[in-house]
Amino acid sequence: MDGSVLDFPFDMTMLILTWLNIIFSLVGLVGNAVVLWLLGFCMHRNVVSVYILNLAGADFLFLGCHITGCVNDLIYAFNFTSLAIYKFLFPVIMCSYITGLSMLSAISAERCLSVLWPIWHRLHRPRHMSAVICALLWALSLLLSILAYVYCYLSLRFSCYPCPTMSFITAAWLLFLFVVLCGSSLALLVRMLCGSTRLQLTRLYVTIGLTVLVFLLCGLPAGILVSLLSWFTNTRDYFYYALIAVFMSGINSSINPFIYFFVGSFKQNQHQWQQGKSLKLILKKALESITEVDKSSVKMSGFPPFSVSVSTNVHS
Repeated sequence: MDGSVLDFPFDMTMLILTWLNIIFSLVGLVGNAVVLWLLGFCMHRNVVSVYILNLAGADFLFLGCHITGCVNDLIYAFNFTSLAIYKFLFPVIMCSYITGLSMLSAISAERCLSVLWPIWHRLHRPRHMSAVICALLWALSLLLSILAYVYCYLSLRFSCYPCPTMSFITAAWLLFLFVVLCGSSLALLVRMLCGSTRLQLTRLYVTIGLTVLVFLLCGLPAGILVSLLSWFTNTRDYFYYALIAVFMSGINSSINPFIYFFVGSFKQNQHQWQQGKSLKLILKKALESITEVDKSSVKMSGFPPFSVSVSTNVHS
């Protein structure tokens, strides 16, 4: 098969992983669709929820292409049909993956800035900065994916291995995002634990922390694999690694909505689950940047604390 990506029959391990990919991706697709609907049409968006909305969009796009590719693999396994669809799926999957990592890095950097320079963040931060950054990250990810598609795939007649030049560029950008993500997360953690005035752990910090942790465990291997594609010479070895890495990346994109609803539905003061709450309220609570103590003081005084009132005036 000229330029096809699978030149040998499926074995049982690949078949099982493909079915698991489809099942997990379908569940994640529904979860991200709910998040997109709630943040896009049912809730007022703030600084962080803009990034979460774009992250859910990237995950939804990734999972949709992922399911399409898995179904195509099953068709190939049983009917031995062509896999030309991968020529078009790869740049979309690559774009959505890079965008997801970019959004995570932007969220982590945003919260780090809000903690290290709170006055600037509350009073001088541009109002539409989140939307502008998201648009730039989408554009940059799309440009990188198109360059990889045109420069490598078209020029090499749809070879399944990207050229070393684009692998290096992709690796450099992913490494930069990874450094921003880990550096800002570490700075935030150190500030929370070792600062002169210890910060209270809010639901938003828990949500971001769990999302970053899941990405490092499940989403990062796929990025490493894409960066090292030009070093693979054995097609069978490559696809065993690729299937496992993409499976883990699918789990990463699928589990994010459940992290939001897990954090939002947990009642902090009594350590129990809240029942009877709407998904909208649960998602809103998962993105809260104030603690239960702050909310109690708000109810008793009737006036919001300085951090909440200023943030509301600036971003509403």
